[in-house]
Amino acid sequence: MAADAAPDVPEAALADEAAAADLPDDAPAADADLDAASDADLDALLDVGTPAAGSEAATGIKWGGYAELGMAYTYRDPERWSHLRARGELTGSGQVAPRVRWKLNARAELDGAFDLEDEHYPAAVRRDQRRDLMLREAYVDVGHGDWEFRFGRQHVVWGEMVGFFFADVVSARDMRDFLQTELERMRIGQWAVRAERFGADTHFELLWVPKPSFDQIGKPGSDFYTYPWMPADTVVSEDRPGGDIDDGNWGARISHLVDGWDLSAFYYHSYDVAPTLHAYAPGRAELRHERIDQVGGTFSKDLGSFVLKGEAVHTSGRSVNTFARAGNLPVVGLVGTDMVDYAFGVDLPSGDWRFNVQYYGRRLDDHRPAMMMDRHEQGVSLQIVHGTGTDLEAEVLAVTSLNRSDYSLRPKLSWKFAPAWRATVGVDVFGGKGRGMFGVYDDRDRAWLELRRWF
Repeated sequence: MAADAAPDVPEAALADEAAAADLPDDAPAADADLDAASDADLDALLDVGTPAAGSEAATGIKWGGYAELGMAYTYRDPERWSHLRARGELTGSGQVAPRVRWKLNARAELDGAFDLEDEHYPAAVRRDQRRDLMLREAYVDVGHGDWEFRFGRQHVVWGEMVGFFFADVVSARDMRDFLQTELERMRIGQWAVRAERFGADTHFELLWVPKPSFDQIGKPGSDFYTYPWMPADTVVSEDRPGGDIDDGNWGARISHLVDGWDLSAFYYHSYDVAPTLHAYAPGRAELRHERIDQVGGTFSKDLGSFVLKGEAVHTSGRSVNTFARAGNLPVVGLVGTDMVDYAFGVDLPSGDWRFNVQYYGRRLDDHRPAMMMDRHEQGVSLQIVHGTGTDLEAEVLAVTSLNRSDYSLRPKLSWKFAPAWRATVGVDVFGGKGRGMFGVYDDRDRAWLELRRWF
C-alpha cells in the first residue's frame, strides 16, 4: 500500500500578476451604480468586505504546478512497459475579498505504454488509460462569522492513516494503480457544499454532495483491475447513480480537543464510492453502487516521543460477493452484511528516522464460507523513512496479512537534486496466495522511475 506522505517539496515561488476588472466604456452610469450598490449589500450580508490593499486579490492570481515523466516496467512474465507517462498539473488560486477565495486545480496525462504494448493490453484498457484529463478541484470559499463555506469540486479528508482510506469515506479514488501511489494523488474530488464552524476546541462540519463521484477501477485486463479473475473480453456495465439532485450524499462530522486528545466522530449517508459486482455471466458483468450508511470516529494524541492514532468505521448496506462453481461456470452471489473497518497506529520520529507501525482489520457481521475473505481479516504495516540532509530520502513500506501469506513491499529512494526538481525510483513487489488482497497481483511486480519539476 502507498503511504499518504506529506508533500515532498513546497511549490516553487509563484509570480503575482496585477488583476483589474473594469466596466466596458459604454456601460450606462446608472447600471454601474446599481451593480456597485448590489455588491455592497452582498458583501455586508456575507461579511466579506472589499479586497485590502496589498492583499492577494489586489496583486493578482497565483499559479503553480508540476510537470512529471514517469515510467514503470513489469518484470514478471510477460515482461512489459506498464507506464510511459507524461503528466502535468496546474493550480490557480486567488482572493476577491478578505473572506472570499477560490482555487482551481486540473491534471492532464498521456501514457504511451498502452500503445507500445498493444499485444498485451486489450483495446478497452488502452482507451481507458492512454490519456486522462481531470478537474481535481474547483471551489470558492466564503467566510461569515465563525463559519466557512466551500462550494464546488473539493477533497474532503476525514481519515489520516498511512496507506489506508478507512475513515476517509468521502473521497473517491483512482484505483487503476491499486494503492501504489500517494493517497493525495489518488483522490478524486466531490462536487459538494461544505459548511464548517470553528471554535476554540471544537470543529463542526456539514457536507452535502448533490452529484457524487465514484472510484475509477479500470477495465478487465488492466494490471490492477478490481476483479482480476475476470476475463479481459468481459463487457462490464456500471450503474453510476446521482442524476437526481435530491438523491445525493450527505453527512456531518464533529471533532473536539480534550486534554491533548484530538477526537472526532462522523456520520455519512452515501452511495458507495466502490462498486459491487451485482451480476456475472461469462462475457458480461454488472456493477452497482449501493446505498450505505457509515458511522465512525478517529483519535490522535501526541505523547511526546511518539504519536498514537486510530480510526474505525461501521458500514451498513454494503454487500460482499460469494463465489462457487456450477460445472465449469462461475456462480457469483451477494450477501448483505454490516462490517467494521479499523486501524491503530504509532508514529515514532527519531533523529533523521521516522517509523510508523499500524494494525488494521475488517470484521464482517454475517460471514459465509464462499466469501473470498475470512470473517475477521487482520494485517500489519510498517513504514520506515530516513532522510539524509534535505536532498535524499529513503522509504520502505511493507504491508502483510495476518490471515495468510500475503504481502506488499514498496521501497523507494527520492533525490531532490535541484530546488524545483525531484527524481524518485522504486520497486513494487506483491506476494502470497491468490485470494488475498495483494496475492492476486503476484505477477504484477514492477520497477518504476519518476522525474518531476515544480513551477
